[in-house]
Amino acid sequence: MNSVKTPFLILLLLASISCQPKNKSDKQEVAQIEESKNHMATKLSAEQLQKYETAYFASGCFWCVEAIFESVKGVKEVYSGYSGGSEKNPTYEDVSYGRTHHAEAVEVYYDPNVISFTQLVQVFFGSHDPTTLNRQGPDRGAQYRSIAFYKNDKERKIIQGYINKLKTENVYGNRTIVTEVEPFEKFYMAEEYHQDYEKRNPNNSYIQNVSIPRLNRFKKNFRSYLKEDVH
Repeated sequence: MNSVKTPFLILLLLASISCQPKNKSDKQEVAQIEESKNHMATKLSAEQLQKYETAYFASGCFWCVEAIFESVKGVKEVYSGYSGGSEKNPTYEDVSYGRTHHAEAVEVYYDPNVISFTQLVQVFFGSHDPTTLNRQGPDRGAQYRSIAFYKNDKERKIIQGYINKLKTENVYGNRTIVTEVEPFEKFYMAEEYHQDYEKRNPNNSYIQNVSIPRLNRFKKNFRSYLKEDVH
């Protein structure tokens, strides 16, 4: 009986800490709105962001991915959102339940004088498993697929070149890299309460059991890429 119960309990645990939406009480909604107002005041303005370059990636739940790129030196701002599909103005519920062709993605604003696009591509591949098709950790579905977006031919060559390097060095053994290399078209900003979600919700079960461990694994392997105030 134990051999039957154990996998079932594991599945229940994973389901309980997935990145998919949960119903919130009215009090939670009100508190979230107030906290969101305070949070927006700390973000860089559109005018300030114009000084930096942008890069776009998808590698699972954007709560995790945003926190990883936020820890990297030279990265000035990261936004969670949706990209990779054709549907206009997607919502979190539509994307997370697989009702669109979009993936959860991040928009990274970075200073190219501090960190290069090539290094961001290294961060991307080094912070998730690019061999799992339509899945990352406990999150399953095409909305959690691995995508490296490029805005021009130079970026495309950098991404493809790094993939070839990983294959040549046999980094993943017999496992196939399934990362999609796609031209960037449109990024839709996620709802405000998703921005800096890990930082603002440290006691959330998903953050505790999935996001923070993933961030810590990245930090252990990329110490030289971290901001000075990141430990």
